[in-house]
Amino acid sequence: MLSFFSRKKSQPFPFHRLVTDMHSHLIPGIDDGSPDIETSELLLKGLLDLGYSHCITTPHIMEDLYPNTPASIQAAFDRWKVRSEFPALSNYVRPAAEYLLDGNMDSLLEKKESLQVLKNKMVLVEISFASPPIHLKELLFQLQMNGYQPVFAHPERYAFYHQHTKEYTDIKASGCLFQSNLLSFTGYYGSGVKQAAEWLVQKKMIDLLGTDLHHEKHLHHLRELTLTPALSALLDEHGMMNATLW
Repeated sequence: MLSFFSRKKSQPFPFHRLVTDMHSHLIPGIDDGSPDIETSELLLKGLLDLGYSHCITTPHIMEDLYPNTPASIQAAFDRWKVRSEFPALSNYVRPAAEYLLDGNMDSLLEKKESLQVLKNKMVLVEISFASPPIHLKELLFQLQMNGYQPVFAHPERYAFYHQHTKEYTDIKASGCLFQSNLLSFTGYYGSGVKQAAEWLVQKKMIDLLGTDLHHEKHLHHLRELTLTPALSALLDEHGMMNATLW
């Protein structure tokens, strides 16, 4: 993929314009994000200092590695609230989830179980970085048949789509919203991911932006984020849905 955006004089990224970060891993001790309450508090303070007003945090739900459920996520969030230095943590943070489209999702849909949503039946989903599930489009269809709006997490990070961009078009056409990671536009995940993110901007496919914040290293790089031409296009020309989520 080629970059479609020329460089311009950089300025700090205006996080406040997004209002709500809708992809992060702040709940302590339940996935590969924050390991403890102290880190969760530090990361949340970091997001607020960047300019966000709210955060919808999305712990992984993975069949083998992180078998979280809406109940276990809420319990972990409640434990954080009890010990939080924020007097009204729920004013700033709301728990949701990031579902891996695996066998567990098949089971949840078959049993008609309630899923942890971002808002209004919007469900954040991801796929393996190794290869897409063979029945991806069927899973996305079943989510919609069960009344959910799938939000496809960081599509630019799936390297197997970089030379097969029709897959992006097909997934988008199936009814998915697309959420890109802000750090994808910096080259943090590699030049191929950056180019894919810019291609998705050029094709007007991105609906939401997230930090995908896991740890202090991510926070450090977010503090250095500048308003690239691609990000400027997202904010000024395309409009992001983040502010509608709280």
